[in-house]
This record gives sequence, structure tokens and C-alpha cells, in this order.
Amino acid sequence: MKTAVSTAKNSAWSLVFSDFKEITKARLAVSVVFSSIAGYLLAPVAINPISLLLLAFGGYCMVGASNVYNQIIERDLDALMSRTKNRPIPSGRMSVNKALTIAILLTVLGVIALYYLNPKTAMFGAISIFLYTSVYTPLKTKTPLAVFVGAFPGAIPFMLGWVAATNDFGIEPGTLFMIQFFWQFPHFWALGWMLDEDYKKGGFKMLPTGKKDRGTALQIVMYTIWMIVISVIPAFGITGALTLSIPAAIIVFLMGMVMLVFALRLYEKRDNPAARKLMLASVSYITLMQLVYVIDKFL
Repeated sequence: MKTAVSTAKNSAWSLVFSDFKEITKARLAVSVVFSSIAGYLLAPVAINPISLLLLAFGGYCMVGASNVYNQIIERDLDALMSRTKNRPIPSGRMSVNKALTIAILLTVLGVIALYYLNPKTAMFGAISIFLYTSVYTPLKTKTPLAVFVGAFPGAIPFMLGWVAATNDFGIEPGTLFMIQFFWQFPHFWALGWMLDEDYKKGGFKMLPTGKKDRGTALQIVMYTIWMIVISVIPAFGITGALTLSIPAAIIVFLMGMVMLVFALRLYEKRDNPAARKLMLASVSYITLMQLVYVIDKFL
């Protein structure tokens, strides 16, 4: 009997933890935290383990809060789409009030953690939540420009780490911001291409032309090129304390060219398999690019 009760409790906690991961989009939040830590490690300061922990914790809280607010706002639309109808709120496993409590708690904890680092970091974190929930989310059903707006909070994490380490915003974090800003367009448009039919069920306008056509594919190619250009600019010595060696710049450039090849294939084929390959290539690119930057600094 005790074993059965214990098993039931474990199963209940497992479900609660699973729902928490899903409503905060744990995989996305962890990738964002990774970007922030990479930005911190690139800053010209001594590494402080406590600061890194505060950045990781605060970053997860802020991203998690944004995702919970988003799912509260879009709960009725999520119920219409195949990929989101089983999320905690539309499936009925979590009430709106419970989700809102989680979102508020994460917001408060996140702001406090980032404020302990410095006020600028907390400010940028708060701006990120505001833009994501109050501007990007409602625009998704109104205009494809929502992706452009969403690219701003999405680009903050990489630069946030630098600001957390230095308490300063200048050309260095600005460059990190621009790299991740331009990267988001091919990444999210590739994802939007794959999920276009499902997105339309919820009324979301995610592709720049509204269609899976040559115009959308061309914009994906162009933004990929801009991403490559921005990614190697630190090798030219014009971005202050943010530098990149020539060998590292060549590696970053070649990785970008691989992503460009996938973008060109999407332009040529204009089908979901090509979009999926580009999306996967973009995920690999942003992670490997950040690793190259960090490794290059310490070599």
C-alpha cells in the first residue's frame, strides 16, 4: 500500500515537473542561458562563479516567465494547433491562475537575481519580457513584422552576459546583439515555413510574405548573409574589447557558409524538408559560433 502511494506521489510530482518544463519551454530557456553565459565569458573581466549562477538562474526565470505569459495569452489559439494543443493550459492540466502565479514568481525572482548583478542587466531582462509578451505576442496574429519585433528580445541574451559582467553597454555587447538579431530571421522563418499550415490554424502570420514562396526564401538568404558579415566583424579590430582571431573568424565564416548553403537550397526547392535542414543548421550554427568565440578568447 505504501509503495502504491509513494509511486502515485512520484508520478504526480513527475507530471508537475514535466508541465513546468513545458510551460517555461525548458529547452529554449536553457539555450538562452547558454547564450548569456557565452556573452559573460567573452567580457574582459575575471570570472565570478556566483555571478554566473545568478545570470543562469535569472536568465532562466526571465525566459521562463516570458514563455508562461505567452502561453496564457495564446491559450485559445494554442488549442487550435496540433503542436500546441497538448500544452498544460489548453489541455486543462494547468489553470490560468496557476500559470499566472508561476509567471509572476519567475519575473520577480529573475529581476532580483539580475539586479544583484547590476541594474542594467535587470533592466534589459525586464525589457525583454515586456517586448516579448506585450508587443511580439499580440502582433503575431496581426502582421509578419512580429518576427522583426520578436528578434529584439531574442537578441538580448548574448549581449546580456557581457552587460552582467561589465555593467556597461557599448559596441561590444551591441555587436553580440546584432549577431543574434540577424540569426533569428533565417532560424524562425525556417521554423515558420515548416509549421506554416499549423500556424495558420491559430491565425499566426510568421512568414515575411505570408507565403512559402520565393520572396520569403530570398529574404532568408539575405538575412543569412548579413548574419555572416556581422559574425566576423570582430576580427577587424573595430569592436573594442570584443575581438576574434583570423583563424576563428575563418571557422565562423565557414560555418555561416554552410548555413547559407541550406538557405540557398530552401530558395531552390521551397519545401518543408529543406526548411527543416536549415532550421537544424541554424541551431548548430548559433551554438558552435558562440563556442568558437569563447574558446578563441581563452586560447
